Amino acid sequence: MTRFRPCIDLHAGQVKQIVGGTLDSSTAELQTNYVSQHSAGHFARLYRDNGLEGAHVIMLGPGNDDAAKEALAAWPGHLQVGGGINDQNAAAWMERGASKVIITSFLFPGGKFSQERLDAVLAALGGEKNHLVIDLSCRRRGDDKWFVAMNKWQTITDMEVNQESIKSLEPYCSEFLIHAADNEGLQKGIDEKLVESLAEWCSIPVTYAGGGRNLDDLELVKRLSRGKVDLTIGSALDCFGGTGVKFDACVAWNARQGE
Repeated sequence: MTRFRPCIDLHAGQVKQIVGGTLDSSTAELQTNYVSQHSAGHFARLYRDNGLEGAHVIMLGPGNDDAAKEALAAWPGHLQVGGGINDQNAAAWMERGASKVIITSFLFPGGKFSQERLDAVLAALGGEKNHLVIDLSCRRRGDDKWFVAMNKWQTITDMEVNQESIKSLEPYCSEFLIHAADNEGLQKGIDEKLVESLAEWCSIPVTYAGGGRNLDDLELVKRLSRGKVDLTIGSALDCFGGTGVKFDACVAWNARQGE
């Protein structure tokens, strides 16, 4: 059944909400919706106290390790962590308390998918695919075509997100995280066709992020995906300075799904 899943996005050591498509190496171009006065640990405790499983902590660029460690320490074994994960550090992040590690850019050296690198990450995790989430964050290219985007969503890779690529990756991971980078942080609505397609293609859990605004969008994802796709709402939440939906309302929405 569709659930609201929260996030902790870290940039330069702070919890932020940003416009995904502007996240390049030039800080002048970065559009920030919100910079929190609270620490990563504060949000981890908030999610813990409200029983919100499956949240992801994403390190956007360097300088975020300490903040991510703080979040994991606040709720060990319950938060997924991503951003800069590779075969050399995946096991260490699990030891620091991550429930799962999330991987994208490492799988695409030079923008081309590497099965060898995926095998290496899985081996570093002791072959435990239950500890691995593959992030297929993507950008639209033409009508109803999406390609995986890496390097803070600035580099388009050679992998189209479609039934074939999803089926080829499912044996290696326990779930997918899909940021629609063109929608991320804009609060202009979800990519409905992508949500529909993900429900059709995926046989393991999948979380969609990008453009979620309110409870209506949770209902929309639930309907479009027939309950198969979870939704992350970020910038629209009141706890991130948004006006679209109250955090408590999303918690209550989740509770109603279990009734």
